[in-house]
Amino acid sequence: MTIKEALTKAINLLKKSNIENPIQQAKIVLASVLQKEKEYLLINENEVLQNEVYNEFIEKTQKLQKGIPLQYITHIQEFMGMEFFVDENVLIPRPDTEILVEEVLNLIGKQENLSVLDICTGSGAIAVSIAKNTNNCKVYAVDISKSALEVAKKNAIKNEVYEKIEFINSNMFENIDINKKFDIIVSNPPYIETKTIDTLDVQVQNEPKIALDGGLDGLDFYRDILKNSKKYLKENGIIALEIGYNQGKSVTDIFKTQYDNIYCKKDLAGNDRVVVCNVKL
Repeated sequence: MTIKEALTKAINLLKKSNIENPIQQAKIVLASVLQKEKEYLLINENEVLQNEVYNEFIEKTQKLQKGIPLQYITHIQEFMGMEFFVDENVLIPRPDTEILVEEVLNLIGKQENLSVLDICTGSGAIAVSIAKNTNNCKVYAVDISKSALEVAKKNAIKNEVYEKIEFINSNMFENIDINKKFDIIVSNPPYIETKTIDTLDVQVQNEPKIALDGGLDGLDFYRDILKNSKKYLKENGIIALEIGYNQGKSVTDIFKTQYDNIYCKKDLAGNDRVVVCNVKL
């Protein structure tokens, strides 16, 4: 079976399952199996694949047919210009979350020696990106899932910021030292309404539900952050949160009882995507 023949078979399988962009996805998977760039496939389309390589390729194509996200198959997702390892233990980082990171980096500016707490770190995309793009800032990455923290550690090592991040296994603020104070608390918490999860694309449903489910109204984690954050923030500290496209008013209403200078940043589609607020003095 040549590369060209294998791709043709895989593309047909994906088309039968109505998988979006079947040609692109098939090429990415085969390139990943071969550990080559996609261009290699075109230049060497008549190369005969070893049986074990072909079998692995078809096995992974079948996972795509079942709705397993491409990133869980290749274990690669780009975020903030960096490469991240992802697996089924973590939410796949989205471009929308880059808006949150960019706003935090903008708020930090050229300041040094700040402490940043990343709640619900998952793959570590936020924590690693902040650590990579700041001067001498100490980042604390928190997640309830030990498996997620292992992925975050792997990404910190991969992107050469492991020494700048402390990893904490904790259900939200539960295991965080009460004596620690942070300049910034950042989070992309679960924010999807429980009843909505079953209506999402099958690929999203194959991501960890613990990283998606924000409770009945999708706002449980924001209430938890409001309840606990103030005692962990330094004076004039900042909270920056990713939110769902329709949650700008709801999250603002939750935080305006204790925080000032609340504003929303919009995503590229024009929807509210990030809420930022300062401590009310």
